[in-house]
Amino acid sequence: CHTSFELLSNSILTLTLVVSFFRQDKVRTESYRDFMYHNMDVFKDKVVLDVGCGTGILSMFAAKAGARKVIAVDQSEIIYQAMDIVRSNKLEDTITLIKGRIEEIDLPVEKVDIIISEWMGYFLLFESMLDSVLYARDRYLADDGLVYPDRCNISLAAVGDTQKHSDRIAFWDDVYGFEMRCMKKAVIPEAVVEVLKPETVISEPAVIKTIDCDTVTVSELEFTADFSLKITACTFCTAIVGYFDIFFDKSCGNKVMFSTAPGCTKTHWKQTVFLLESPIPVKTGEELPGQITVHKNRKDPRALLITLDVAGRKQTYSLQ
Repeated sequence: CHTSFELLSNSILTLTLVVSFFRQDKVRTESYRDFMYHNMDVFKDKVVLDVGCGTGILSMFAAKAGARKVIAVDQSEIIYQAMDIVRSNKLEDTITLIKGRIEEIDLPVEKVDIIISEWMGYFLLFESMLDSVLYARDRYLADDGLVYPDRCNISLAAVGDTQKHSDRIAFWDDVYGFEMRCMKKAVIPEAVVEVLKPETVISEPAVIKTIDCDTVTVSELEFTADFSLKITACTFCTAIVGYFDIFFDKSCGNKVMFSTAPGCTKTHWKQTVFLLESPIPVKTGEELPGQITVHKNRKDPRALLITLDVAGRKQTYSLQ
């Protein structure tokens, strides 16, 4: 049983996060807007489902792009603000908002023509809502229906930043004269979400997973992939960085994409950095071999466990 104070506190926290998200993430919002406004023929007279609608911004883009009907679903309290926002913009005749989990509700239609969602998490799949989008796709999408974004890539690259490695890892070798190496075992397994300086990237990128949102299954979101990183500098590899690219391609005359790669405009997702316990010496032109395994944390299905084997050195990282 939640008290009124707890509910108010949760609502304030949600709104604070939403405000922060909008301010930080023009890339994300404008990409969805441009995709819909520049491909109005795709949306004209269609029935659209917005999974995890938040404030309803994507639903309103879809309505303005010509959708006949938009059904917006979200399980959080933000749905009530979304209802006010939709009414304020005089779109209540087009947009229907429903509070609940998509897996636990029944939509007022049997099928939809298009599913839109901003489901991505850190490293694409951490705390991702993609499972819910796939459920909606399999239950509600018409045979010739479309899911957007329709394609996503996850990529890795090598990082050489000896100063940061020293600050975070080697630091524990001598802490004010005391040896605390055991702390490395606590620090290293935690993946770091941060904006990486592009000049610290020391390899060409390698795509380790491509997701086709029209066909991918939930089980395929757990995977193992081999990779090889072509080194571009003589230095030490101190970490591996992961990021993703998002594509709005299918049936679009005007294709749109955005990237969360180092050096691209900063997004809410930043990059995900996996620190190595010991730096690996590398030379320009050589291939740094590796393997990555991504699977869900059984204790928390929205969290990830990521195992990296880089040049024979294996470490499991958590994103939670």
